[in-house]
Amino acid sequence: MELYLLRHGIAEDRNPEAPNDDSLRRLTAEGRTKMRRATGGMKSLELEFDLILASPYLRTKETAKIVAEGLGCEELMEVSGALASEGGNPRVLIEELKRDYGECESLLVVGHEPYLSRLIGRLISGDDRSLVTMKKGALCKLAVGDLSYGRCACLEWLLTSSQLRQAG
Repeated sequence: MELYLLRHGIAEDRNPEAPNDDSLRRLTAEGRTKMRRATGGMKSLELEFDLILASPYLRTKETAKIVAEGLGCEELMEVSGALASEGGNPRVLIEELKRDYGECESLLVVGHEPYLSRLIGRLISGDDRSLVTMKKGALCKLAVGDLSYGRCACLEWLLTSSQLRQAG
């Protein structure tokens, strides 16, 4: 399986009047523009996905939608609570991916930091320590053998949003 991990684009700042409702933060106009351009880079790289799985947070759903629209695969987008920024569980996500999407050859997961970096660490080394840093709009490609909650993947590449935009 090719597992792609994408961090959401640039989002609004936290609302100081509602600090406990991080899930409603949207992408900024700049974040939407940069994500559309980064999607152009994905298209130039001829990336295709069997599924696009996003966190339930608004900014990740917006990011996933921009990618799905840009690649012409809106019907492939789904949401997983296991990807939530707060309370998301990587072990549950891996079980969900194996159970519900194990037949996928190419899967895009759209999420948050530090969740994604820790997930990458778990899959390439068997440890939750963050081995990489996912900047906003960054895309990582992992080659996965038998998906499990442990060392099962090889890091093929990690591109920043800027590099993706340049590829477009």
